[in-house]
Amino acid sequence: MPLVPAQPGEIGMYVCGATVQSEPHIGHGRYAVAFDLIRRYLVWRGNRVTYVRNITDIDDKIIVAAAEAGEKVDERAQRMESVFAKTYESLSVLPPDIEPKATEHIPQMLTLIERLIERGLAYPAPNGDVYFAVRTFEMYGRLSRQRPDELMAGARIEVTEAKNDPLDFALWKAAKPSEPSWDSPWGPGRPGWHIECSAMAAHYLGADFAIHGGGNDLVFPHHENEIAQSEGASGETFSRYWLHNGMVNLGGEKMAKSTGKLVGLSAAIAEYGGATLRLFYLRAHYRSPLEYSKELIEAAAASVDRIRRFALRAPRPEGVEPDQAIVDHFIVAMDNDFATPEALALIFDGMTEVNRELDNGESADSKIAAIHQLLDVLGIRPDTITGDVSQVRNLVDELGLAQGPLEDMMEALLEDRTMARVERDFARSDMIRDRLAESGIVVEDTADGTRWFWR
Repeated sequence: MPLVPAQPGEIGMYVCGATVQSEPHIGHGRYAVAFDLIRRYLVWRGNRVTYVRNITDIDDKIIVAAAEAGEKVDERAQRMESVFAKTYESLSVLPPDIEPKATEHIPQMLTLIERLIERGLAYPAPNGDVYFAVRTFEMYGRLSRQRPDELMAGARIEVTEAKNDPLDFALWKAAKPSEPSWDSPWGPGRPGWHIECSAMAAHYLGADFAIHGGGNDLVFPHHENEIAQSEGASGETFSRYWLHNGMVNLGGEKMAKSTGKLVGLSAAIAEYGGATLRLFYLRAHYRSPLEYSKELIEAAAASVDRIRRFALRAPRPEGVEPDQAIVDHFIVAMDNDFATPEALALIFDGMTEVNRELDNGESADSKIAAIHQLLDVLGIRPDTITGDVSQVRNLVDELGLAQGPLEDMMEALLEDRTMARVERDFARSDMIRDRLAESGIVVEDTADGTRWFWR
């Protein structure tokens, strides 16, 4: 399906961001990278993209987490928000053009709720809550392909006697003791989870914007409810295209706080590096489920190492036009619903071809330029992950070994280290390992021998 925005070349893109009740896990990294990649590619193709990614900084979960930690709700949200921002930066995720917070857009939410009440689509309850009446919106369920009569009140549908119907959902929640609240025509309270995205998307992008994104666990009820609220209030289509990334699984189950299966994103970045995790995400199609495993992470690390080695041997040539055939094949892959596995395969095939041509003494500058450009589009910058080769060269000089390509120097260093261990000169062998670690190179002794890779 071609992407046809209301105004050619002008793409509004709204992505549901994090609810900042606790530190991010690997699943949060996936959605952030997926939509960063989509945004980068659309910009590279010549579009003007306005990328809005919200922050949910008031929510039941944040209130509970703050209480358990003995923190104020706003302080908890701000602290977690800074952790999310740091991890996104480590994954080479560009900041959004606009990053609105729910608590800073209460007036827009109140206006939207009042409009829904005026149109007979919502109602105030006696307890001070306000609910959207699901059965008044005839198109409810079209995104998730469900009908109201087929829906059951589930884990994310609050059941309460204040509702006229179990499927109705909260637009406004009456204040509870010790919880944050704001004034409203229905008394003090705070917004429901779904209303914030409808209000902020319309405020910054209007009703008829191009792309709305998020994890596929948001299709129902969150995105379904957004459509009902937004289209019910405006009478216009709310977002032309809906894109949803697949979940990251651990042991066959979705990685989420609700399942108890979690791998912290900060810890994973510290252990493997942001470039490895970004490539781990991109090796699968953004819509597909992705299993988190040590084997897949190590495969991504090996691919990052291959990119480093390529960049050391074939740095970006200045003033050279990229090979158009490689670029065109990349565009074909990415125009097919952002198929990053095919795009990466094309890039790695190009690296193999370039290495073969360089081995034969041939010029490959246009192909090298193309590969570097396409890595940029994917958010993978070899110049930021190459490591400090100068320290390796200094160590080689100190040990009286021969200078040469990185692979040759590493082979010589590891042979020297092995000999030192045979001679029980552990001080020397540890020194070589530690100095390499300082330059970003990890040395591992395995049953199959010693291997090395960039951190």
